Amino acid sequence: MAVVEGLFWASFALLAWTHAGYPFLARVLARVRSRPVRWDEKQLPTVALIVAAHNEEDVIERRLENLRALDYPADRLELVVTSDASTDRTEELAEAAGARVIRNPRGGKVAAQDNAVREATAEIVAFSDANSTWAPDALRKLVRSFGDAEVAYVCGRLNVQADDGANKEGLYWRYELALRADESRLDSVTGGNGSIYAVRRADYVEVDPRFGHDLSFPYLMVQRGRRAVYEAEANAYERATPTTEDEFRRKVRMFEHCWAIVVEGKMLRRLRPLYLVEILSHRHLRYASGLLHLVLLATSIALVGHGPLYQVALGLQLGLLAAAAVGVGIARYYVLVTWATVASLVNYLRRGVPATWEPAEGTR
Repeated sequence: MAVVEGLFWASFALLAWTHAGYPFLARVLARVRSRPVRWDEKQLPTVALIVAAHNEEDVIERRLENLRALDYPADRLELVVTSDASTDRTEELAEAAGARVIRNPRGGKVAAQDNAVREATAEIVAFSDANSTWAPDALRKLVRSFGDAEVAYVCGRLNVQADDGANKEGLYWRYELALRADESRLDSVTGGNGSIYAVRRADYVEVDPRFGHDLSFPYLMVQRGRRAVYEAEANAYERATPTTEDEFRRKVRMFEHCWAIVVEGKMLRRLRPLYLVEILSHRHLRYASGLLHLVLLATSIALVGHGPLYQVALGLQLGLLAAAAVGVGIARYYVLVTWATVASLVNYLRRGVPATWEPAEGTR
């Protein structure tokens, strides 16, 4: 029984650390020992802004119109659409809108991005999804951090909206953004987002096409002695997935790629000590949270006859599951996202991870 009790307390402690202890410590440390980014508001480097697309005819014209309207000198900005073997009118429409189009065989988003970067000569390569919209000053805000010679990668803020433009950010997303900001002030972020980010052309790394840039670029920059930072004032906007169940499917797909990076990506090599704590606390333990919850639940059941503490622990877990079952917002979201880490691990171990995928329904 001592082993079961040990597993109970270990799983509880690790869950408490990744969800509460670590974010609290990051907030405190960010206030007492931050590493400010040395902005250069006057710096306007040349930028190749790359949009990877596969069958995005419904949104590509609107996307390019939005990027044309950015508050950035036209002679220092090149718009590139790199098509992942689109079979609709994406390429035709992008060319008509004035973008340079790169046609690629079907190989996934990362392979298409790699081909575009190989042809780029700009100082900075920036990336966006076809279904995103950028604020007019987003690119200026994004590139000002490159005035700091230590910075190799910058990600902006993704704002999730309903169809009518209303803000749809939930408590969990605001919590994640706050933690990302604290990690950036401490050292570097542990993850970005595909809607708005940029990297120095000289620091661009071609990764396994299954990995993606969101999780791999930050730690790879740190492994090379550089920084990956968050710019909260560089805003991008996307439509929310229509339902929590749609978001669950999107998360499963995303976490499959995350598991591939965790298992195969050599994430823990040559990291600064503080950043190593960030990666283990925010990424490894967070992705393992579904497994930790299963251990906690199983050990709570096994120990329910060994005292009121274990009975309370089991009751709280069953209460969370019941709240999720009846549709209580944050409870349902948390349970589904946590379960997605388990479902994605099963998928990864069973069939691996494809480099290609289809857009999430309802987000275009």
